[in-house]
Amino acid sequence: MTETAIAPPLTKEATMPQGLKRAFAYAALAAISFVMLYPLLWMVSSSFKPENEIFSTTSLIPETFTTDAYARGWNGLSVSFGWMFLNSAVVSVLAVAGNLISCSMAAYAFTRLQFKGRKFWFALMLGTMMLPQHAVLIPQYLMFLNFGWVNTILPLVVPKFLAIDAFFIFLMIQFFRGIPRELDEAALMDGAGPLRIFLKVILPLSTPVLATAAVFSFIWTWDDFFAPLIYLNDIEKYTAQLGLRTFVDATAQSDWGALLAMSTLTVLPIFVLFVMFQRLLIEGVATTGMKR
Repeated sequence: MTETAIAPPLTKEATMPQGLKRAFAYAALAAISFVMLYPLLWMVSSSFKPENEIFSTTSLIPETFTTDAYARGWNGLSVSFGWMFLNSAVVSVLAVAGNLISCSMAAYAFTRLQFKGRKFWFALMLGTMMLPQHAVLIPQYLMFLNFGWVNTILPLVVPKFLAIDAFFIFLMIQFFRGIPRELDEAALMDGAGPLRIFLKVILPLSTPVLATAAVFSFIWTWDDFFAPLIYLNDIEKYTAQLGLRTFVDATAQSDWGALLAMSTLTVLPIFVLFVMFQRLLIEGVATTGMKR
């Protein structure tokens, strides 16, 4: 009597073609992406709608296409919104420069230099990451008030040059630790000092983490509403985020079209920056803390 081999039952994975599974995965990702992007798409679409159409429909296609909201938003205030854009750009660029210079130097000192109390200062630096901003708000405001810096951009810029963002210091420390110390020793044998090693060896190899810190620093400063609200009083010194608030008035009629139009323009610099530095940003985040 001959034995007949019984074929194993086909599983669901075996019966479903690979291309179909991939199609289902892409469809699910597309649906999730659309749900997450819908508020942004609605904002952009509503900026081209008439005022009476903004909240009357959830459609992303305007029934009546108009650009009047952009004209009202750009020139509708006592100060051009372009001037507020310039204020935001100046503050953001200076904040990026300050963070890159001061935080990279602090990270280099913690990873490469030997000094008394290094572990204590490192622990203290990490402790500042757990300190809520609101806990130091009043002392900082009083200090800047005594300096005569209130209603200027100095409180928004000067602290960035003093390495106050512990997150960027820690990020760079993790990256610097992955750079072989043999490179420092070789440069030291060639007569280079700590500063030259930092400028000629460490920084050229740290492009990904510096780009990551620059992008995050720019985004956080550009989107910051709280600090400019505290320190800036004159509309001529408003940043773009403060300018957006002026379109909404609880005691009068709000211009929602202008608000959405200027919000759309405010998002564009961040979008362009992310697209330009996407590769370096991903590389900096992925390689931080990893041995290369």
